Amino acid sequence: MSAVAAQAPFQVPREFADVIRAHLPTLTEEMIGEIQASVPEYSRPGDEKYVKAVRRAVEEALKQFLNRVAGNASGNGSGNGLGNRSGNGRLLEVFRAIGKGEANEGRPLDSLQAALRICARVAWRRLAMESETLQLSRQRLCEVGEAILVYLDEIAAAAAEGYAEAQVKVAGELELRRRRLLDLLISDPPADRRAVEDLARAVRWPVPRTLAGVALAARSPRAGGSLLDPATAEAAAAVNAAAAGGRPALPPDVLSDLDRSDPCLIVPDPDGPGRAAMLDVALKDWVVVLGPAVPAHEAAQSLRLARDALTLARRGVLACDRVVRCADHLATLIIFKDEALIKVMRRVRLAPLRDLRPAQRDRIAETLLAWLQSGYNANEVAARLHIHPQTVRYRLRQATELFRDQLKSPNDRFELEIALRARTLAAQDAKR
Repeated sequence: MSAVAAQAPFQVPREFADVIRAHLPTLTEEMIGEIQASVPEYSRPGDEKYVKAVRRAVEEALKQFLNRVAGNASGNGSGNGLGNRSGNGRLLEVFRAIGKGEANEGRPLDSLQAALRICARVAWRRLAMESETLQLSRQRLCEVGEAILVYLDEIAAAAAEGYAEAQVKVAGELELRRRRLLDLLISDPPADRRAVEDLARAVRWPVPRTLAGVALAARSPRAGGSLLDPATAEAAAAVNAAAAGGRPALPPDVLSDLDRSDPCLIVPDPDGPGRAAMLDVALKDWVVVLGPAVPAHEAAQSLRLARDALTLARRGVLACDRVVRCADHLATLIIFKDEALIKVMRRVRLAPLRDLRPAQRDRIAETLLAWLQSGYNANEVAARLHIHPQTVRYRLRQATELFRDQLKSPNDRFELEIALRARTLAAQDAKR
């Protein structure tokens, strides 16, 4: 019960209740008609069940108001116009239930409040029409009007309370369903397509043409935001969320589960404008790795690649000061996917370097890789390595003598480039 209702010392004349009771059917129809005409959410003339529900709510409100008036006039009230306390408890429960129903139906609370104001307006209009017959003084007329407003305040507060309770419950259930949908999308092997579509429909999530899995790792709040090891990442995530005052502000179409040991997201249309920037802003306390864009049934593969890239980010192989896009590092992912195989390839393809001095070995390998990557253009190699073109040509003559057979075949050149790239990445990894 609202504080206003509990304190209002309004006396409502019994005669007014008798007049209202005489016009109850007409008044009920008038209220329902105006509600349906003025509030679009309640305009369902073809839905008999719903129309009956609206009618019951209006009739209950009128009935309990008249019971209060009658109880007060007969001396059963407390002298403040709020008699019939047992009926009052029933009334509040009814309107709490109405508020819950509105939340479950997905209608805004404003619609319910507008409907209640319409009922009060119609009741006041009837009061004005009957005021002369009842010979109500101006003071008496004001008291009745204020009693109506107090009553409106009380039932509106009960409805709002029920609405808020239901919203919390609905939001919790919706979040559970969204997490279940995320689990279905990233399951391997893929979940049944119809199960995914049914659950997506239930949570009002349009299945996109493309999506991407996103792997996340909490940054340490100290040490310049360095990556935490997986064992402490989950605890740090909770700390980050608390420090930020809540969950990251992600768009509603992004499915997320930040509470699991391997936090992840599903992002629809990942190549759309501003999507990577959105992740950068919303997840500034996280390392974010965006998997490649794939159809919905390949979400698990996208997330798997994102997690592979996250592992490389933990090792320092991939820079992670901004969103890491797997699509920009596919060659690196391939090289580190089977490191044992790459070691064999390096051993076989780079065997000619084995007898060189370490410094000479590094110079030849660096120059040869730049040459293969720049379309065999010595001047471009010189610009990339910041050395003189003559130095490049001298080193390339040495490389040609060492790798003579491997430079003739396109397949051999391809494997040689992979081996040289792997060598460079391994050297960088070893320095960290």
